Amino acid sequence: MTWEVLNIIGTLAFAISGALIAMEEDYDIVGVLVLGFTTAYGGSTIRNLLIGIPIESGPIWTQGNLVVAVFFTIILIFLIPDRWWIQYWNKWGIFFDAIGLASFAIQGALSAVGVNAPLSAVLVAATLTGSGGGMIRDVFAGRKPMIFRREIYALWATMGGLVVGLGIVQGPWTTGALFAGIVALRMCSVHYQWRLPRHSIS
Repeated sequence: MTWEVLNIIGTLAFAISGALIAMEEDYDIVGVLVLGFTTAYGGSTIRNLLIGIPIESGPIWTQGNLVVAVFFTIILIFLIPDRWWIQYWNKWGIFFDAIGLASFAIQGALSAVGVNAPLSAVLVAATLTGSGGGMIRDVFAGRKPMIFRREIYALWATMGGLVVGLGIVQGPWTTGALFAGIVALRMCSVHYQWRLPRHSIS
């Protein structure tokens, strides 16, 4: 039950972030819906394609009630005046996004392990499930993907996949510890402005 609640929170947070990016780019309601759903479900859809899980087994086909909740959440974000809620999102949005990152990364890794995929595929599945939706969202919005140039993001999903792929996660306690660790690392990377090394050619 706890895992389902975290999955719901993460999915809705991803959907809201996609909708906000679309609204910043002045997209119409269709564009807002597309970016919202893409951010929430794009990563898991690509993951299933890459590791050979039937596409109809993906969450957008199996989580009917949550899909409806995502739809109405995006509509509310589109309709409600910004001043009523944007201050709360700016305060709590990163935390909810971190919950989504951790939840989705672990789900992706476990999905790959469940089909006996090699460690490399587990890492890819965790990374794509956790951050793939955001990459697609940024591409659709005509932006450089945030995860490649700002705070450390995808790396935490990859590290989560490594822990799962090495067989360290064996039950609810270790899964919970991994979840908390990913959330904590993501929040620390934002708070302390951690960055990966970069090199630009002028």
